[in-house]
Amino acid sequence: MSLRIGMGYDVHQLAENYELWIGGIKIPSEKGSVGHSDGDVLIHAICDALFGALNLRDIGFHFPDTDPELKGIDSKILLKKTIQIIREKGYELGNLDSTVCLQYPKLNPHIPKMQETLAEVMSVDVSRISIKATTTEKMGFVGEGKGISAYAMVLVDNVL
Repeated sequence: MSLRIGMGYDVHQLAENYELWIGGIKIPSEKGSVGHSDGDVLIHAICDALFGALNLRDIGFHFPDTDPELKGIDSKILLKKTIQIIREKGYELGNLDSTVCLQYPKLNPHIPKMQETLAEVMSVDVSRISIKATTTEKMGFVGEGKGISAYAMVLVDNVL
């Protein structure tokens, strides 16, 4: 048994005329994430955590925002490729604990669907996926509605 821990963080600017994708689902909102892909801040943090657990650099290394083929890509595709890379190295996700920081809209009603979506993409039981949401009490770029951030921690285990 070889347990490894990875941590990921991501942030995106929020702006009108963009969609808000978080945890693989579209959230109704007046503002959305600005990004090269669909801007799914949670999935990007998860990918970074998974890559970090195995010292495989970061999401930008594997999926650079300079690649025109990735423009507007569904981040679920990136997560699926990331978990595939982890499994090729002989590791499996033990669990994910994550937090999304967003002032508005409230995410609590959407969390079960996010958990189901992420579990399906990674082919794991939904009990392994923890998602929490918080505001920043109207402080900083998140609190002012200018941005969104997410943190993710993963535990992976060598199954070979």
